[in-house]
Amino acid sequence: MQTNIPTITLNDGLDIPAIGLGTYSLNGYSGAESIKSGIEVGYRLIDSAFNYENEGAVGRAVREASVPREQLRICSKLPGRHHAYDKALLTIEESLLRTGLDYFDLYIIHWPNPKQDKYVEAWQAMIEAKKRGYVRSIGVSNFLPEHLDRIVKETGAAPSLNQVELHPYFEQTVQREANAKHGTITESWSPLGRGKGDGVLEDESVKAIAAEYGKTPTQVILRWHTQLGAVPIPKAGSREHQQENLNIFDFELTAEQMQTISAFSKDNKRLWDQDPAEYEEF
Repeated sequence: MQTNIPTITLNDGLDIPAIGLGTYSLNGYSGAESIKSGIEVGYRLIDSAFNYENEGAVGRAVREASVPREQLRICSKLPGRHHAYDKALLTIEESLLRTGLDYFDLYIIHWPNPKQDKYVEAWQAMIEAKKRGYVRSIGVSNFLPEHLDRIVKETGAAPSLNQVELHPYFEQTVQREANAKHGTITESWSPLGRGKGDGVLEDESVKAIAAEYGKTPTQVILRWHTQLGAVPIPKAGSREHQQENLNIFDFELTAEQMQTISAFSKDNKRLWDQDPAEYEEF
């Protein structure tokens, strides 16, 4: 079990690990077993979403794992079709019922969906959910700087974190700076880009860095995230990959090596064609 994982304190005082387990596509009994495996090898931050349809698998894993509930940080996300205030609160209640948990440590708005223009209303519901004790900490996902500025201006409450697409092809410098302005931690989804077969993991310069430290290219890229100050949440279904992804805190990349990896962002392009200014998630 990995025990050397640093923690980060959010702007509301909740501490979270510097790396988490993504659970997209980990569904059903097999998904629950994979998530339970992740907890047993050392993950304490587990990321889910209403739209992943695996909150039940997450809850089962939490109940069956040997780790006390209070040591875990369980996160889920509000879907775009439920941004209306009353619907948002009912959805959070439904998420709790699906997991069988008494509270979420984190609950975040999955996408701003600016065309329907209800994300401020959704954020107000999140604030109420925290007051009711449904959630310990509230955040957002895929919110652009203008979205962050608006919800803070209209409610006075800054998100504890903003989960965004972030990988070597899309370094998100401007977005990370906007998050930091509000004391909002940046969390990285799709931290490896396209994963195995991706150019970053196959690049000779990245392989050379990995060889220098006796690490894998995947570990080097995840370490790059943590040294940027971002919290990566790579998905890993197998115990082997789960352990590999956690084993990144016993080495440190140099400034030059960080720049080598950041140089992949020269075109600064999203890989998934999901621009939060336009993309609508339901």
